[in-house]
Amino acid sequence: MGIFDRIPAGIIRQLEGRASARVVTVLALVFALSSADLGAIGAMALQLNRGLGIGATEIGLLLTASSLVGAIATLPFGWLVDRTNRTRMLALTVVLWGVAMGLSAAAMSYFELLLTRLALGAMIAVSVPAVASLVGDYFQPQRRGRIYGYILAGELVGTGFGYVVSGELALLSWRIGFLGLALPAFWVAWLVYRLPEPARGGADWLEPGQERIGERRQAGSPAGSPNADVLDTRGLIQDLIREAHIEPRPHLVEDRNPARWSLLEAAWYILRIPTNVVLVIASALGYYFFAGMQTFGVVFAHGWFGLAHSAAIGLVLLFGASGLAGALAGGRVSDRLLARRHLTARITVTVSAYLGTAVFLLAFFAVHTLRVAVPALMLAGFSLGAANPPLDAARLDIMHPYLWGRAEAVRVALRQIGEALGPVLFGYAAEHVFGGGPVGLERTFLVMLVPLFVSGGIAFLAFGTYPRDVATAYAYAQRTLEKEKSDKP
Repeated sequence: MGIFDRIPAGIIRQLEGRASARVVTVLALVFALSSADLGAIGAMALQLNRGLGIGATEIGLLLTASSLVGAIATLPFGWLVDRTNRTRMLALTVVLWGVAMGLSAAAMSYFELLLTRLALGAMIAVSVPAVASLVGDYFQPQRRGRIYGYILAGELVGTGFGYVVSGELALLSWRIGFLGLALPAFWVAWLVYRLPEPARGGADWLEPGQERIGERRQAGSPAGSPNADVLDTRGLIQDLIREAHIEPRPHLVEDRNPARWSLLEAAWYILRIPTNVVLVIASALGYYFFAGMQTFGVVFAHGWFGLAHSAAIGLVLLFGASGLAGALAGGRVSDRLLARRHLTARITVTVSAYLGTAVFLLAFFAVHTLRVAVPALMLAGFSLGAANPPLDAARLDIMHPYLWGRAEAVRVALRQIGEALGPVLFGYAAEHVFGGGPVGLERTFLVMLVPLFVSGGIAFLAFGTYPRDVATAYAYAQRTLEKEKSDKP
């Protein structure tokens, strides 16, 4: 009996079929593995400090450097995602993650550890554009909110896994902590390798109740290659756009097939879509704060509340568990609002969640007692988790299907710049601006909440741009279909 035969019946019902459950499980594991690495550095911060004699700034630099390399590497990977077999490429890079993590455990100096982090950052860069493109080609638009909720739940579970496994193993040795994450990578790579590559454009959308992947694939439609005959723009969102008489942006509906564009041409087009720019900036600010909190959350809880190391990890895990619940709820709520014909449902949930996160975190960092801090932290985690599934689904809505990989690559590159700056700026501000120690970290977190409030305000702008950009994406996809049919002999 395989692993996917053991998926609980309740999850299969929630995901509307065993085929959907298999895809979601594999993609969630990919995100879990990548986020576990980020959580591991925060959980092992004290042990790395003692073992290598490094401070908060150097620990922050480990994450900053890998994120910056990932920001650069994700651009060519995004180009490859739109042109090659995604599951094979993703499986290969996950194997290399495991190798890089193993080399981290063997590092004899801070410089060697930094080099392995750079290699790891480059390999992890493929995950987001590959997963986004696969979600788009496996699931219909009206299902993507809750599907992304489950996949992003894997990211939050992975962060907790990184904290628990690496944090507890690091009490024996920080090297063992890294090895605890290296071994699962090879198992995840095998699962990804066995995942069928879907045809691009909608031919392999999984139907509710479908048991096996590929049952409905059209004959003569090669998996993984653009095919105008299967470019599908049907769905509830398109119906709502048509009923509201929303017109596309004429200058963004081109005759050229975007599958043939260079990376530079695609990036120029992607950054001319207003909603995409708004959502990328909002997401980057959110991840900037979250990266800093992941890195120094354990240290803060240990010093500010006087908690033991394991208890401090437990507090951060509570934040992650709340985020897990939020991710599942956010995607489901946005899809239900969409089913009730609320066109901007995904934007509504995203904006509300971002602003709620900032308010609840303000309460958490401003108090000194756990009785008040713990509920505030749980609500903040729930809100932050709820923001991402509808946000990720909305980005697929506004983009031509043949641009999903490159669009996510551009977004991740810009997001990771903000994410990369988070740990090192948090560490520098805590040590050199606010005097260090628990008070320095507390003041740093309070100041850094400002960008989180700004992210909610920026996302609010998408209410005015999202409907027209969705109409543009649909119109452009239809234009591509008609153009390729007319070009056939």
